[in-house]
Amino acid sequence: MQTPLVNGLYELKKMAGKGAWTYTELPEIQPDPHSYFGWVKVRGSIDGFELKRYSLMPMGNGNLFLPVRAEIRKKIKKKVGDWVQVILYANHSALEIPEEISSTLQQIENVYETFVSLSESEQENWIKKISSVKKAETKVQKLMELVDCLIKKQS
Repeated sequence: MQTPLVNGLYELKKMAGKGAWTYTELPEIQPDPHSYFGWVKVRGSIDGFELKRYSLMPMGNGNLFLPVRAEIRKKIKKKVGDWVQVILYANHSALEIPEEISSTLQQIENVYETFVSLSESEQENWIKKISSVKKAETKVQKLMELVDCLIKKQS
């Protein structure tokens, strides 16, 4: 069993300004010098809400923070000033490409290979964009946008 990076109670805070982040500061975890802006990929939970693929982001003071979206705060019934139980583990797992996306991309020569050559964040953005769509025809449209984009990258 992997040892958690953190397992403790943290206060939900809010940064200043309109549209600012609600977050917990995690001074125990150091930024990753080899990643984009020092981000650290984690998995775990906040008050029992599962976090599968999450990024800790730098605050500017040398510490990292865990952004806590409104969707999560509603599910765990917490607001700024409340304390939450945070358990986080390092996430070194590879990005999982859903079957509907990989099978579509593999039907066209070199398109799947081009997709996996994208950065993990680009792949993740496409996967979210396609997977979040409910209507089948819209999903097909998004898949075709991805295929067109990948074909253009090949030229």
